[in-house]
Amino acid sequence: MALARPCTFSRAPIHSTPPTHVTLHGCSLTTSTAPQRPNHNSTQLNWERFLDPIHHNNPTTSRPVKLGHRWMEYQGIQNWDGLLDPLDATLRGEILRYGKFVDAAYQSFDFDPSSHSYATCRFPKSSLLDRSGLTQTGYHVTKNLRATSGIQLPRWIDRAPSWLATLSSWIGYVAVCQDKNEIARLGRRDVVIAFRGTATCLEWLENLRATLSPVHSGKPGPMVESGFLSLYYSGNSTSLSLRDMVREEIKRLLQSYGGEPLSLTITGHSLGAALATLAAYDIKKAFKRAPLVTVISFGGPRVGNRSFRRQLEKHGTKVLRIVNDDDLITKIPGFVINDDVSKNGDVHVARLPRWIRKRVEDTRWVYAEVGRELRVRSRDSPYLKSVNLATCHELKTYLHLVDGFVSSTCPFRATVQDVFP
Repeated sequence: MALARPCTFSRAPIHSTPPTHVTLHGCSLTTSTAPQRPNHNSTQLNWERFLDPIHHNNPTTSRPVKLGHRWMEYQGIQNWDGLLDPLDATLRGEILRYGKFVDAAYQSFDFDPSSHSYATCRFPKSSLLDRSGLTQTGYHVTKNLRATSGIQLPRWIDRAPSWLATLSSWIGYVAVCQDKNEIARLGRRDVVIAFRGTATCLEWLENLRATLSPVHSGKPGPMVESGFLSLYYSGNSTSLSLRDMVREEIKRLLQSYGGEPLSLTITGHSLGAALATLAAYDIKKAFKRAPLVTVISFGGPRVGNRSFRRQLEKHGTKVLRIVNDDDLITKIPGFVINDDVSKNGDVHVARLPRWIRKRVEDTRWVYAEVGRELRVRSRDSPYLKSVNLATCHELKTYLHLVDGFVSSTCPFRATVQDVFP
């Protein structure tokens, strides 16, 4: 495969507001302000197994920008209009920043099936971010989160290795910005919920339960992929459900900080992206005075049906999906009905009678994409030597592609360092 050619462009110095004039000329980006020297610090990383924690340093990014009074714009209050194509430099920095919180969830998870602490968090809350490589963020972890599978196991499972039947596992955490300087930079106090992707055997089995199930049992309307619903709502005698853990902590935080500017950012990769979307839906339903809730998802599968999407929109939940066009996971499960166009696996049904369309949409295989999409492609990076299912789906690939993306006409900037030697 021929390697892609990077775009070359000049980048404006960092200010609290973006440049007032941006012009695209083929694959050259110019601004009305003087160019800034690119950061030439580079990092090296080695590819690892698909399920392993992510071992890499931060992508090449600039010093954090003060968001100030524009913070809601970058949290999607206007659905990121005018910020995605070309990709606003400040928004890029925010996407990468939240991606690192997901990275910390991977780094903190014990992947070793032979370990007595398998499927738990390796670090205490007080040092989780620092020990997972995410230092000096100004955030403190306030709660660990666990997900429990609702799959009924056969009796013979008692004779199988314990890792095979791990029902409940550490899935992520809640962190709150506590640093005054960072709160000032962000323009508000930020609460982050970060979810890792699939790791345990039962999580993989839940992923295969691809039919839609009603969010509210016995009631028509919003439906979600059965496995995601199970992992979010299931609990047992030893562990609360993920839903109850999230609600419990959000209730506490709203009581503590509800009187000040506050945002809730839920982020995740793969399965974690689906759980992030479901958690955002649930929080907005459970808390009538919830702050602005934003989802930043990486490589997420489809989650729910059209009614689920309409409920997200009705409650003002903002979702930004980072999608690698070469990543198969973002194209499953089920299929999507689109009234206007037919692409990327969507099924064109605009000319069908309304009653047929309604019957099709009500089936348990018809999904709907949610929110806004930032679409990148592995093939556009000159540094990715191979494009396959595993590498296209890895979180580190997503961070690399976001770091390099400029626009749909100039998909990769030359100043991004080769972090895939």
